[in-house]
Amino acid sequence: MRKALVIAPHADDETLGMGGTIAKMAREGWAVTVAVMTGHGEGEHPIWPRDAWDRIRAEAGKACALLGVSEIIFEELPTSCLDTHPTHDTNARVANLIAGIEPEAVYIPFVHDLHRDHYEIAYAAQVAARPYIASYVKTLAMYETPTETHLRPGEAAMAFVPNEFVDISDEFATKLAAWAQYDSQQLKGYSPRAPEALAGLASVRGAYIGVRYAEAFQLLYRRS
Repeated sequence: MRKALVIAPHADDETLGMGGTIAKMAREGWAVTVAVMTGHGEGEHPIWPRDAWDRIRAEAGKACALLGVSEIIFEELPTSCLDTHPTHDTNARVANLIAGIEPEAVYIPFVHDLHRDHYEIAYAAQVAARPYIASYVKTLAMYETPTETHLRPGEAAMAFVPNEFVDISDEFATKLAAWAQYDSQQLKGYSPRAPEALAGLASVRGAYIGVRYAEAFQLLYRRS
């Protein structure tokens, strides 16, 4: 069975970023693992109590079940603290994750996302999945996450430039159903996370390839 690994800095990134693609890959027979890399951390968190993650992790389990995820892994890097967390530890945890699964395809957040956790995780994954080291990885690609990917101006960081699109017309309803499971992460009013906004982005991405809905990726490498 072909294996894919979706690395999410936080629970919900996987669904917002590529929930339709996950559902499509699962339907096509891939074993898709979602790894949520952050949580309370092993020490005292400076912002949230440990039980703050109980609810969102339960929501993640429901969302990933709807998407057809084979396995969901929760790591304990400290949320919103990765810019000060030892880089060697972040790198080691991501490297061990990838080596333990040996996935054919690895999906990571966009390295220039607004959230620093996204950068640190994307950087660690690129270090671990270097083609001459992780020879089993055939595809490495970055997904876009609403509320993070497009909120840095172009002069502050490189823009997300998609060069691969996945038709999720048949899976978009499943993506919305999965996103609805994240009740604690919904925002009131108009925002990039609103269902209408998700549909708008998917429609724009779909227009690039002449389909109703699509998700976009920035492909870092693909090899046979």
